[in-house]
Parts: sequence; structure tokens; C-alpha cells
Amino acid sequence: MPVNIESMFYVRQAPWHGLGNRVEHALSSEEALQASELDWKVIQKSIQTEDYAEIPRYKANIRATDQRLLGVVSDRYKIVQNHEAFAFTDELLGEGVRFETAGSLQNDRKVWLLAKLPDNYNIAGDRINPYLVFSNSHDGSGSIKVAMPPIRVVCQNTLNLALSNAKRIWTTIHIGNIKSKLDEAKKTLLLAEYYMDKLEAEVDQLNRIKMTDQKVMEYIELLLPMPDNATKIQEKNVEFLRSDMKLRYFEAPDLEHVGKNGYRFINAISDFATHAKPLRETSSFKENLFMLTIEGNPLIDKAHELVLASA
Repeated sequence: MPVNIESMFYVRQAPWHGLGNRVEHALSSEEALQASELDWKVIQKSIQTEDYAEIPRYKANIRATDQRLLGVVSDRYKIVQNHEAFAFTDELLGEGVRFETAGSLQNDRKVWLLAKLPDNYNIAGDRINPYLVFSNSHDGSGSIKVAMPPIRVVCQNTLNLALSNAKRIWTTIHIGNIKSKLDEAKKTLLLAEYYMDKLEAEVDQLNRIKMTDQKVMEYIELLLPMPDNATKIQEKNVEFLRSDMKLRYFEAPDLEHVGKNGYRFINAISDFATHAKPLRETSSFKENLFMLTIEGNPLIDKAHELVLASA
């Protein structure tokens, strides 16, 4: 098991890293908490110098089960316990929401959960499933985030485009009245349908933007620029990535029914961003890819900007 991934579960098929405790059906929050081995609490303790003088304004976040240090935080930092993260979506469970994966990363400093929302959408002939992702950190390095990435079912590509008139992510820091903030965040779940409606309109617009092969090649070069004074190896690597991207646009079986237009281009770039292997795979590559899926991948957003600019 890679060092970054501490524990998790998954439903039926292993996710991108192929790890976790397999279960046969999506779980309730209580079941998911146990299956992902996240049923532990974070406690705060004061910090002292070697001669036992207390250090003011800072606390240590500790995992209660084994006293593991998770991080040093401000004394204003408010803990969001793992069970609170799961309970966050409990009121939606009656509508069919179940947790499909959850886990921790980086020695339990970061946790996430992923739940499939009950509604399915058919957009431009594609079945799209919206998901809810809740991510949190216990080390003070990150905020609480709630995102709703739509996934194209046929190829598991993310389509969480940055839309100017629809919000795709909610975030807040661990300071202030956390409970009221989480109550406020629940309202963002009501915006999932609004986002999907706006995404459908966006896809319709992308389908109407025709793209010549020459324009596709030009945009690929803009997305994967050649460095100034590139070495032979750098040139080879960039050309390799460009070829991969071109293949995903011109020859992808799942895009055979899609015309040569902006929607096809966005899907090809999303496929590249979601599934392409990096030239050098670091130990944190898969974790970073997962977080980009949550927050929105800048490569996909840049492609989206280029296509709209050409309309």
C-alpha cells in the first residue's frame, strides 16, 4: 500500500489506486465510517517546550486512538470530526444517497468521502452522474471542501467545468462556528441540480461550436506548449503527450457519435487529464489527480476557455 494512503473502502470495483476494503453495496454513513477505518476522533492538546513551558496560541491535533500527531494548529482552529463529515450528508440519504468510497491520506491528516447523488442526467446522449465529495484536513493545511463533480459514466471522465453562472465547490476554513458553516454548506447541495442544468446548456453550446482539425492541433499545442530552449528529451516528451491527446480526440471509441466540435474536444482533454499516465509517476500522483477531480482540473478549464473564445 502506498505510504500516502492510510485506509479506505470501495464498492465492487477498485477505484484509481486499486486499494481498500471491498464491499458489495454502497454504505450508510455509519457503515462507511467503519469500513473506511475512520471511526476515530481528533483531540487537541497544548504544546510545551522541553522545560514544560506552554506555547501560547497553538494546539496539537492528536488522533485519540494512538496519540499520533496530525498537525499543529492555531488555538482558533475548530475540529470537524470524521463522524461529522459523514453525518453531513445523512439528511440526503432518504433520497437515495449512499457512500461509494471514503478514506484517509498522508498518515490520516486528510480524509475524504464520496457519495453518488440519486439523480442521473442524460446530456447530449451521455449519461452523467453527479457526485458529492467532502474533503477535510486535520493538520491545518487545508480547508473543508464540498464539491459536486459530474462524471461521464461511459468513460469515467469528469465534466466539472468552471461555469461562470454556477458554483461547483464550497469551501470554508476551520475557524468560527463550524456547525453553522456546515449547515450553510448543506444549502449548496441544493445547487447540484442548478449546476447540472447549467452544464446541460453549456454542453449544448459546446456541441454547436464546430472545430476544424487544424484548430484542434493548434489548441493542443497551446495546452501542451514546448518549453523555450527545450532539450531533445523535453521535445520528445512534449510530442509524446501531444500525440496521446490527439489520439483521444480523433480515435476515442466513446466519441464516435460526437461531431468534430467543442464538446468532443472537452471530452478528449478530460480523458487525457483523468486517465493519462504522467511521464514520471510520483508517489502522490494519484492523490493529486483525485483532488483535481474534486476541485476542477486547470487543463480542462483552459481547454474550455479556448473553445468558448473561438465561438
